[in-house]
Amino acid sequence: MSRGLFISLEGIDGVGKSTQVDRLAEFFRAKGKTVVTTFEPGGTELGQEIRHLLLHRKGDVAPRAEALLFAADRAHHVATKVRPALERGEIVITDRYLDSSVAYQGTGRDLDFDEVRNLSLFAVGGLLPDLTVLLDLEASKAMARRNKTGAEPDRLEREKIEFFETVRQSFLRLAADEPGRFLVVDAELSPDEIQSAIRARAESLLA
Repeated sequence: MSRGLFISLEGIDGVGKSTQVDRLAEFFRAKGKTVVTTFEPGGTELGQEIRHLLLHRKGDVAPRAEALLFAADRAHHVATKVRPALERGEIVITDRYLDSSVAYQGTGRDLDFDEVRNLSLFAVGGLLPDLTVLLDLEASKAMARRNKTGAEPDRLEREKIEFFETVRQSFLRLAADEPGRFLVVDAELSPDEIQSAIRARAESLLA
């Protein structure tokens, strides 16, 4: 490949993105591919500091400040990690990308959908994934899954079910607007069934 393959996994918290990222990476590595797995926010050293400000700092963060911090994290992430790997012909799989900002800040925080999308595109120099997998699940079911883990919720995870259902609908709108880029998978399927659907679509991009 002259350029690598860029895949993002999206969805509200609790749908199983990280599990599917790891399994997809294993699949490609077994085929002899070089794979970089990453995540947002926090996929770089600078990003870890921004992640702390966004998710673990005490007190509120103004919606526009939140959107700008996510954009700053993403700009550095793409410039220092994602683009270099793609230029080396590697496969990059990320847990969240710019569609999360559009859904969470552009809709969930009642900011302008298009303004947040344009800000995100500016941050990444227009770089979009070759494939975005949306793991879709009702907010109440996703929240029940998160609660079972017993992990301490971060600032965003403490939002109400209504917030996450609004975000979920925004993700579905994004998928409907760009059907060529998105693959929507029912997150109630078994992990094996989900992975099978993702692999079939992802592998076709290598042909």
